[in-house]
Amino acid sequence: MKLVPIPREKFEEYRINLMFDCYKWDPQFLDNNTIAKYALVLTQEEHKELEMLTESIDVETRNAEEFLNSNLHLAKPLGLSRKVRNEITKMKNYEPEAHIRLMRYDFHPTIEGKWAVSEVNSDVPGGFAEASLMPELVLGVVEENDFRFICFGDILTEAILKKVKRNGRIMLVHCTSYSDDRQVMQFLGDRLTKEGFEIIYGAADHLNFRDNKAISILDGNEGEVDAIIRFTPLEWLVDIKPKRWQGYFDTITVSCNHPVAIFAQTKRFPLIWNTLENNGINMSTWRELLPETVEVKQAKGREGFIYKPAYGRVGERISIKEACRGDEYKKILSDVRLHPKKYLAQRKFNSKPLKGENDEEFHVCIGSYTVDGRHAGYYARISDLPRIDSHAADIPVLIEGNDEDE
Repeated sequence: MKLVPIPREKFEEYRINLMFDCYKWDPQFLDNNTIAKYALVLTQEEHKELEMLTESIDVETRNAEEFLNSNLHLAKPLGLSRKVRNEITKMKNYEPEAHIRLMRYDFHPTIEGKWAVSEVNSDVPGGFAEASLMPELVLGVVEENDFRFICFGDILTEAILKKVKRNGRIMLVHCTSYSDDRQVMQFLGDRLTKEGFEIIYGAADHLNFRDNKAISILDGNEGEVDAIIRFTPLEWLVDIKPKRWQGYFDTITVSCNHPVAIFAQTKRFPLIWNTLENNGINMSTWRELLPETVEVKQAKGREGFIYKPAYGRVGERISIKEACRGDEYKKILSDVRLHPKKYLAQRKFNSKPLKGENDEEFHVCIGSYTVDGRHAGYYARISDLPRIDSHAADIPVLIEGNDEDE
């Protein structure tokens, strides 16, 4: 694995092209540029290993969630909210093969020469354009060109074509006032429009449900829809409280993702692995890759643990002291003391930084997608600190060699 620099004289044009041609509408966070000045290149061996590990851990995740959906009494340690617990009882009609299951597992190289997984984005993973158009664009910019990439957009589109009728109506459900959500949906919507689908861009409360089928109530787009692609996190639906949010749980309309994703989305997922294994569910790949994870009280007095929020996203509120800014670390510890059930304690792994130009060092997180159990490409981010959060930069992932080398 290595960082290949983008020639300085080409970077500004590359950045502009990402914004205007590749749906990268948010190239900054506060005053920080969030577009890396490098491409990340995996060896064939690294790619094959990640592909194998990703598909293996995905089998375990899907088996676990299907088992839990049939044995809800065993899901108590997940700490789901009362409102969600009331609704998941409606998921008995969930048929995995009828829906599109999309996940992204976040891999980190460690100083021991192994991989660590920090989490699975089980519910609404993003990075669609960055995993599709960004590597394609960078191939024409970097000086070395014996590389290839996996186009996530092609694989997701293929899965949708298999499960949604041709020329069907698809609602892309997202928080419509946020451009960073819309850019993800616009990328996908434009691809699906080219395939002949009718695309409706809507918020969570623009759907009604009748006879377990999704019905658009958006002005000018009324009527039944053939698929829901949701980018609004399930726990946000509970907080937003749209009138009909409960209908997502028992709909038979093709969904990506169905709310069954909530079981693995919470970082408390590892707390039920013993129970799953006692019931014949193999979790060996998860155990190999995820650092030891326990309740906050079980880590008290033990060295080497950090705290993570059960529903944290984008690296928020993770207590890696050297990566915290200002008084953030102090505030996190205070919140952990006040709300221990909202956090998990996880043994800290030692991220191995990669060398850039002028001996710069960057920590990397490689998000490895699956779509219906098949590996579906990469979305990566890098940071000069050992926490990948909103300050991190998006970086395209390339693979050494070409398709003929496989």
